[in-house]
Amino acid sequence: MLRRKLGLYLALIRWNRPAGWLLLLWPTLSALWVASHGFPGWHLLTVFTLGTILMRSAGCCINDVADRDFDRHVKRTAQRPVTSGALSSKEALWLGAVLALLAFGLVLTTNAATIAWSFAALAVTLVYPFAKRYVSMPQAVLGVAFSFGIPMAFAAVQSRVPTLAWVLLLGNLFWVIAYDTEYAMVDRDDDLKIGMKTSAITLGRFDVAGVMTSYLLYLSIWGFALMNMARPAIYWIAIGLALVQALWHGWLIRRREREGCFKAFRLNHWLGFTVFAGIALSYLGV
Repeated sequence: MLRRKLGLYLALIRWNRPAGWLLLLWPTLSALWVASHGFPGWHLLTVFTLGTILMRSAGCCINDVADRDFDRHVKRTAQRPVTSGALSSKEALWLGAVLALLAFGLVLTTNAATIAWSFAALAVTLVYPFAKRYVSMPQAVLGVAFSFGIPMAFAAVQSRVPTLAWVLLLGNLFWVIAYDTEYAMVDRDDDLKIGMKTSAITLGRFDVAGVMTSYLLYLSIWGFALMNMARPAIYWIAIGLALVQALWHGWLIRRREREGCFKAFRLNHWLGFTVFAGIALSYLGV
């Protein structure tokens, strides 16, 4: 019984699908490196890595409870633990609360500015699951939630959030819109039947163009915002490699087939890693 419960809890937080928390981790670590002008130290690296995993997991708990009546009508999500009844909503919320508290415990080891911004991050996390009912582009709300590690990273290093952090957040928001629209394209037929709002539905036949435009805005904003890196040539090579990956994703989704769209979504963490690697390597040895 204990092993079965543990398996259900791990399934609830998508433990077997690390792409979810990697999508949050790379822009957060990128911001840490930029704010610190290099390696941020083991303490902050540990806090933000573990905190990202914990908050992503807590977000899955909240999201699955909020969407339990919708997910049973979607082929891809019908067997999730809460939706299928294998776990109760109460159990999922308790697990989410414990994970969020553990993440907050990590934040308490930083400074007052980071602690203050963590409440705003939590608020956006709680709002997102319900945005899909009322907002035509809920991916934009998710973009804010998935990008909040950026201002928090600057706050942890500099005790303030400069304009650069918000510019990077804006750019990262477009990346989230790009990959989550690919994700929404997988479920579009099911979402239309149940009345769920997504960017894939809102964009309609311009969905592929919207995804590619979002990729271009993301890479352009980050490219020019950080053009004065310690070793700019290394960084621009990384941006170029990320652009090649974005073009590949465009090829995968061009026919709007479920398999291609889902593959493009799953591969996005490599794009984020490429940008992070360019930032980290540009500071190496400086």
